[in-house]
Amino acid sequence: MSGWVRVGVAAVAMSALVALGPPAEASSAAGAAKPAQRAEPIKQAEPVNCYRAKCIALTFDDGPGPHTARLLDTLKKNGVRVTFFLVGEQVERRPSVVRRMAREGHEIANHTYSHPRLTELGVDEIVSEIKRGKAAIRKVTKRQPEMLRPPYGLTDERVEALAGAQGQAVMLWSSSSRDWELRRTDLIVKRALKLARRDGIMLLHDIVPGTVRAMPKLLKELRKRGYTVVTVREARRGKLPGPGERWPAR
Repeated sequence: MSGWVRVGVAAVAMSALVALGPPAEASSAAGAAKPAQRAEPIKQAEPVNCYRAKCIALTFDDGPGPHTARLLDTLKKNGVRVTFFLVGEQVERRPSVVRRMAREGHEIANHTYSHPRLTELGVDEIVSEIKRGKAAIRKVTKRQPEMLRPPYGLTDERVEALAGAQGQAVMLWSSSSRDWELRRTDLIVKRALKLARRDGIMLLHDIVPGTVRAMPKLLKELRKRGYTVVTVREARRGKLPGPGERWPAR
């Protein structure tokens, strides 16, 4: 990275920090008087050892939506945990579904508040989208998401610097099912199986009905091929990128 780019990125991150003021977790005088809310209990399970198991992480973007509860039923029946990248507006519409995700041990991450193209926004707008998406998840789950997936995978050094100022790693994917384009259940299963790789992080969408219908067969076929479906954190052996860092790296 050239010197002027490093200076520009640092300046953007510093201006964002100044504009944001104290961290969202800091209590105001009024808030301090309220009793602390207890986090939803999370179903505890032994983490999968992906050094030994043939792991693949399934990730679902853009929800929660009308079909997410059905997906959760399928995941629970199969004893599988995945990662959901949630849109803040949708979290506010379906908080009970998000609480269920947390209870059942799924990993929950940030997909901004309203799903815009972050690279086309100004600094203040990017900060607002990241911060409001994170806050919506935290309000429902009482836990802070550690990862941001920019909508459409659109990111640059500016977005990553601002994500870092919000304590968010930028997590993309290694393969995409293109389920929003394929739509048909059989085609989604076929493409996902073709792309499956050990330690891969696959992009799917729980707002696509065909994807939700495909999951029983997809999970069955992945098991036949020796895969263990895991969260992003498990696929990465418990180590996420640091704030502002991107995976895959440039």
